[in-house]
This record gives sequence, structure tokens and C-alpha cells, in this order.
Amino acid sequence: MKRREFFEGAMAAQMGVAPLLQAAQVGTRPAMKITDIKMWLVGVGGRNLCFVKVETDQGIHGVGEAYSCGPDEATRAVVMDFKSWLVGQDPRNIEHIWNMMYNFTRFPGGLVVNAAMSGIDHALWDIAGKAAGLPVYMLLGGRVRDRIRVYQSCGGATPRALAEDGKRLVEKYGYTALKMRPQPGRDNQLPYNAVTRQAGERVRALREAVGPDVDIGCDIHARFFEVRRAAALARAIEPYHPMWLEEPIRPENEEAMKKLAGEVNVPLASGECNYMRHEFRKILALQALDIVQPDICVCGGLTEMKKIAAMAEAHYVMVAPHNPMGPLATAVNVHFAASTPNFLVLEYHPDDTSPRKDLLKEPLMVKDGYIPLPSKPGFGVELNEEAFKHYPPKPWHRGFDYRVDGSVAYV
Repeated sequence: MKRREFFEGAMAAQMGVAPLLQAAQVGTRPAMKITDIKMWLVGVGGRNLCFVKVETDQGIHGVGEAYSCGPDEATRAVVMDFKSWLVGQDPRNIEHIWNMMYNFTRFPGGLVVNAAMSGIDHALWDIAGKAAGLPVYMLLGGRVRDRIRVYQSCGGATPRALAEDGKRLVEKYGYTALKMRPQPGRDNQLPYNAVTRQAGERVRALREAVGPDVDIGCDIHARFFEVRRAAALARAIEPYHPMWLEEPIRPENEEAMKKLAGEVNVPLASGECNYMRHEFRKILALQALDIVQPDICVCGGLTEMKKIAAMAEAHYVMVAPHNPMGPLATAVNVHFAASTPNFLVLEYHPDDTSPRKDLLKEPLMVKDGYIPLPSKPGFGVELNEEAFKHYPPKPWHRGFDYRVDGSVAYV
């Protein structure tokens, strides 16, 4: 390469323009360039949903959803910064763009950067599917199942109220799985023994209400710090055959999770607080979990989620995606699940009532406990941008909680 060409390429790279990878005709398809990236914050259900839209010069656009980090304006700022790098790129070079976003942020991404990356990554896959005239799952190796099993969380202040809510959901939606919080409300204000005893009572009540065959996931929400405290709770709920014990301890110490795995007989699940394949590699290598739960809106997007799932498959571990966000996140997860052999079940929030049903033009719906696969190109759903103005964003954070002695508790 001539000296002048070398320096021109270096200058272009510094300006965020990747030499040799500009938009060009591929096969029989015309060249395609990213022309704009937009983001909306939509206030729904006590938090904001973060929707991303990537537009191209071919009139094809893609949509994605980023995780609501709080403060969500930080996520918007990162998405807009990425826009200055990505305009002019061919959106179908998904792996290349993913590596641009990851490597050019200087340090490995954290919550906010990963959320922004994830939302953009989704939109690129949506564009790729629409350009090819295929559902996204057909670009990921094709489907391995015809419908996606989902579960919903039930709740109630008392064991009886919890049981009634769980039974109602099974009857209404046909779920074959539910999730619940085993410990009682304000558990940080109670003695250990009271929490453990009441957890057993709550799981027993739900099991008796829904029968022996509905799977029950139990989610502690990482509120425990001590391994043996989590083990005691696991033993209290074990007689009622839980599907898993989720986030039984804080996620920072993988060795502690391994220790817990050696002390309990209940399957362990975790992963919503882990990002990208590198963090999952550590805990998978320890054989500490039976189910991993990456979040497709913050783990690095669909591109990274598939890599995490492949690593899990090699370790004989199932994947049950964390999915607390909006209806678009559900659609992206459906395409992931459709193409992933070791998928187990998807967390789901019903999109059949407002405001959630208003956010997509045709949200995916549950039928007999499953979501049928969409057949339209891309993700098969579109944002209802007109509805967003009715749900303005609001300041949001996860919340505060304190123990009875005034010290900060885990939330």
C-alpha cells in the first residue's frame, strides 16, 4: 500500500469510518448504508422502555430495544455517540459493527454501553432479515422449534393470594410454568428463620394450587449474601420440586456460586447481571449453574446472546432468557429461542392490554402457554411510534431498601 493511502486509511479509521468495509453490493443485493439512528424513551409500568431504530438509504429500517438502566438518558447518549460512528456503514456487517462498538469504547462495556450496543445490534438483525426477505431466526441457522414456551411471574402478599394469582394465570394463558418470589415482602426486616420458613410455605401453597406438573421458578433476586443461608432456603422449597432457584446469591463471586451448587439439590439459575461471553465463561467453567439467564437487551444483543448460548450448550447448561422489558424485547427473544437448541423457557409479560399492547403495531401473543413463531421478514413486528407520545419517560431507578438496623440491603 502506498504511504498516502495508508495514512488516508488511518485517518478514516480515527474518524470512525472503517476502510475496506463501506457499503457495497453483495451478491445480487444493492449496496446499503446506515443513514440515521433514532431512540425513544417510553414510560411504561413504572420504568422507561428504550427503543432504537436504524434507518438506511434503501428504505429498510430495523428496530431494537435497549435495557432500561436508569438514568436512561445515559443510554440515549451512548446510542447517539454510536450513530456518529456508524452512519455510512453497511448494516448487514453485523459482526464488524459489533466489534466497532465494543472495541472503540476503549474499556470493556458496562451496563450503559452494553445496553446501547444491544439495542443497535437488534436493529441490524432486523434489517438483515428484511433485506433477505426472511425471519431473523432463518438467518441464525433456521428454527429448531415451532413455538416458544413462556412463563409469567405471579405474586401475592400471603401464600393464599400467591396461590390464587398463579392459578388464575395458568387458567387464563395456559402457562406450563410460572415464577414467584419465595421470600415474603420486606424480607430484609425479618429474621433468617422467618424468611426460610415462609418461603417454604409460599412455594407449597403455589404447588398445591397449580398441581404437580406446572414448573415453578423461584427468584430470590440476589438478595442473599451468605451461601448457607441460600442453601437453607433451597432445602425448604426442595420438597415442592421447583424448576430452579434464581439468583440465590449475589452474582459477583462465581466461586461462591460453585460452593452453593455443591450443597443443594435444586437447579440453580442466574445471569441477568452478567454481560457478554467473557463473564459467562467464568461461571460456566465452574459448572456452578444449571440454567443461565442472559438478558438480550444488555448482554451485548442477539449476536452475543447466541455466543453465550453456544458456550452454555458445550457445558450442558440450558438458557432461559431474562426478559423484563418491553414487547420488542420479547420478539427479539422469540427469534433467539427459535434458533437455539438449549433454550428452555422465556420470561414473558403479557402484551394484550394497554399500555404494552400499544407500543407495537402487532405484538406477539401467547396461545396455550406458547408464542407461535412469526413468519414475516425481520423480527416480524414494528414500533407504533405514534403511541409513544402518550407515554412520556419518567425519572426511574430500581429503588432503595434498608435492613431493620438501617444498613443498606440488596435490591
